[in-house]
Amino acid sequence: MGGVGESLRESAVINLTAATTMVVDDSAFGLDLTCQALRGFGIRTSYTCQSAAEAMEILADQPIDLLVVDCEMPSVDGYELVRWLRRSTKANAMAPVIMTAAHIRRSKIAEARDCGANFVVTKPFSAATLLERIVWVARDVRPFLEVGDYFGPDRRIRDEGPPSEERRATVIRKAAFDAEQAAQTAAKDNV
Repeated sequence: MGGVGESLRESAVINLTAATTMVVDDSAFGLDLTCQALRGFGIRTSYTCQSAAEAMEILADQPIDLLVVDCEMPSVDGYELVRWLRRSTKANAMAPVIMTAAHIRRSKIAEARDCGANFVVTKPFSAATLLERIVWVARDVRPFLEVGDYFGPDRRIRDEGPPSEERRATVIRKAAFDAEQAAQTAAKDNV
């Protein structure tokens, strides 16, 4: 898998300048920072909302190409907004959603996946990371499924999956596993 530069080079064929984009974040600072990151690579934010209720009003009438939604908001949180979006709006039910969160536990990542979000990005994020995730979502070919009370992209990521950089602990564990496998193979060969 290529690094950040490789992903960005591949993204050159995607033109995001005409995308109708909505950013939803209860923090004015977070809202501004996300909009600046989007603007940095040519995406003009069409709608900015500081509450899920405000976003719902717009989403009911206006088609949106991309949503960037904060997970934790007062009253109606980002998870509920995405559930509502997937079930309540015909025009935007299949719009790509990237959720953002400052402090996210594994259970919250599962909740984002289960509410119908396409991807979660942790804050603080770099503009390059956000762009990689947007490009990944734009190229995502997973079908939308309706199973029980779930409607959204297939939650099973196939093939290479989303772009991510391995953390050092993961690299160390993998190296230890590979060394153990090599030692076992060598021991079998010597017997």
